[in-house]
Amino acid sequence: MELLWEMTGWAGAVAMLGSYMSVSMGWLKPGVSFQTVNLFGSCAFIVNGTMHAAWPSVATNVAWFLISAVALIRLRATRRPVHVEVQEQRPQNNPGTGAHLIIPVPQTVANCP
Repeated sequence: MELLWEMTGWAGAVAMLGSYMSVSMGWLKPGVSFQTVNLFGSCAFIVNGTMHAAWPSVATNVAWFLISAVALIRLRATRRPVHVEVQEQRPQNNPGTGAHLIIPVPQTVANCP
């Protein structure tokens, strides 16, 4: 059983360091994926720290968990559905020959992963 707690701790370390490195190197944007990995990583550290009675580590990771959880809730609350407008336009030189659909390119939305 001790091996399970050690593996949990190492998995948490790999997850949290991997997500931090990915954001720091620009491979991943801070958002839902980053916060989710941090949430699970902190849970793994809480389990490992509790099994080893490492209470400062447990307290730090409870705070880390809460920060990630609040961030995920806030990201979910601010996420809006993306709407694409379809407009019908007829060519100006021959307006009676049919319709052409113009679909505008969606613009980047702030706080959208």
